[in-house]
Amino acid sequence: MVPTSQVAEKQACEEPRQDHELKSWRCLVFYLCFFGFMAQLRPGESFITPFLLERKFTKEQVTNEIIPMLPYSHLAVLVPVFLLTDYLRYKPVLVLQCLSFVCVWLLLLLGTSVMHMQLMEVFYSVTMAARIAYSSYIFSLVHPSRYQRMASYSRAAVLLGVFISSVLGQALVTVGHISTYTLNCISLGFILFSLVLSLFLKRPKRSLFFNRSTLARGALPCELDQMHPGPDRPETRKLDRMLGTCRDSFLVRMLSELVENARQPQLRLWCLWWVFNSSGYYLITYYVHVLWRSTDSSLSYNGAVDAASTLLSAITSFSAGFLSIRWTLWSKLVIAGVIAIQASLVFCMFQIRDIWVCYVTFVLFRGAYQFLVPIATFQIASSLSKELCALVFGINTFLATALKTCITLVVSDKRGLGLQVHDQFRIYFIYFLVLSITCFAWAGLDGLRYCQRGRHQPLAQAQELRSPLETSVQAISLQDGDLRGPQPSAPQLLSEDGMEDDRGDLRVEAKA
Repeated sequence: MVPTSQVAEKQACEEPRQDHELKSWRCLVFYLCFFGFMAQLRPGESFITPFLLERKFTKEQVTNEIIPMLPYSHLAVLVPVFLLTDYLRYKPVLVLQCLSFVCVWLLLLLGTSVMHMQLMEVFYSVTMAARIAYSSYIFSLVHPSRYQRMASYSRAAVLLGVFISSVLGQALVTVGHISTYTLNCISLGFILFSLVLSLFLKRPKRSLFFNRSTLARGALPCELDQMHPGPDRPETRKLDRMLGTCRDSFLVRMLSELVENARQPQLRLWCLWWVFNSSGYYLITYYVHVLWRSTDSSLSYNGAVDAASTLLSAITSFSAGFLSIRWTLWSKLVIAGVIAIQASLVFCMFQIRDIWVCYVTFVLFRGAYQFLVPIATFQIASSLSKELCALVFGINTFLATALKTCITLVVSDKRGLGLQVHDQFRIYFIYFLVLSITCFAWAGLDGLRYCQRGRHQPLAQAQELRSPLETSVQAISLQDGDLRGPQPSAPQLLSEDGMEDDRGDLRVEAKA
């Protein structure tokens, strides 16, 4: 038995340390959320298209020469920035993102040619690719037990920043009668302030892939290491050692896990939705401000519409978390229905030449997409390890960007068809319509197979919310006679769409 005096002394020593850790964590949370909030304050972003047209750029130049540069450059920088984010441990990439925003607005304010605006789009693509740095960074500095709270705080800060930025921009234009040039100067000031904030961010000691050997205090080891520990006995021969090293390497294990998990029908379904739907979604957001300007050049409520769509997106994303259905049976039908709604909204955008109809349909379009994003994120991440989840989301984003680039080259670029914006939206309507019909047909085939098997042989239930690590831990515990059950694993990293997509949609990037 430990003497009571020693126990009391030990507790007295631990209490100040726990209080210090709690205070340090709160300061870190506040600073990260404040940085995330300030990084979204760009009130001029919703008015880039009107600003460019005021600078004597034609609609054809904006539509067929300037905007197409964005998906091209995004595809080129996506993989390098993704790798650098992990290799440099997040903070340098966050600084790079702020510097790229500074370059974007300097070129926007000082540039005079189409080439300058195309270079601006290149820098904006760097900021888009670097969004993963913030969503990954917030999980690398805190204890796994605080992941969920940290994710909710940071996402709330980002959404609030996007909403306030859009409202502020609209208020300055409508009420303050500020010119778009002055509005962009104000945006540059906010960006410079966020650049200063990024310089004082704490740099993590570890990252997900390249810097895994140095674990921060309290951090969990790699989930794949726990799921598939290496052999205990040493290899005797040199060739065996080499083969063992290759077999047990992190990359090989990740690829083998990816191939194994790719056999899951639900995982394939939601990955396909992510690739095809997000491609069409971003094409709409890139060109919608040009469509509004073509429909009615006298009204400019871009900021108000972006604010309303952000608010509706937050509401639909939140409400999706309370939707409880049998996803194994109804996933395809739900996806088909949402895509059909998106197709009808796109049809109204280009067919009904009324600016208010365009505003409302875009708000609903964004809300429909954001409704499925958290569902897809959960369906993909619930059965994957943390490392594999990040890889799958990265692959999905790359494939979606590649598809978006191909469509842009054929439809929008002047070297392709070079269609005007209304004709482009007609093509996008057909795109969503084909996706919807395909999903309805797929769901119908599943229904026929279900009926043929009969109701006495129901489909398998949807997977329980459990990662592979939890499953392996539970299996080991049962083998050892441990009835405590699995311990919770670290939550998955959010993708570009899951974390900062709300600004990406608003992307007036496109507008430029």
